Amino acid sequence: MAKDDRARSRAARDDPDEDAGRRGNPALTSRAAILAVVVCAIALSLAYPVREYIAQRKEIADLQHKESVARRQVDELAQRKQQLGDKSYIEREATRRLHYCRPDVKCYIVLDGGGAGEQEARKGRPPSKPPWYETLWRSVEAADRPR
Repeated sequence: MAKDDRARSRAARDDPDEDAGRRGNPALTSRAAILAVVVCAIALSLAYPVREYIAQRKEIADLQHKESVARRQVDELAQRKQQLGDKSYIEREATRRLHYCRPDVKCYIVLDGGGAGEQEARKGRPPSKPPWYETLWRSVEAADRPR
């Protein structure tokens, strides 16, 4: 019987399929496990830097957008400054906004609804609410009166 066992062991050594069938899965599983651990370690070591890289790229894009908006505002303000340096522009704005009139020019201010026909129509209606400054002045006068 010993001879049969020795013959079988020699045959097993000579036959690689039988040898692999006996050992097979444990060697492949341990290699796969080691490979999986290495891949996980690499993935974990790269996760934080990749996340930081993406966050920094987003921050750079936001800052570039803010810079372009600020440059646009600077250009608009430079144009406005140039306009305000022009004497004719200042005169036009003074005439339009402040009703400024140069001495050699006749200026007219047209008030909407100042005609006699409208005044007659207003007499039949109840009086409208006075402007805010009249209300304020009346309250100051009322507070100034002795009781």
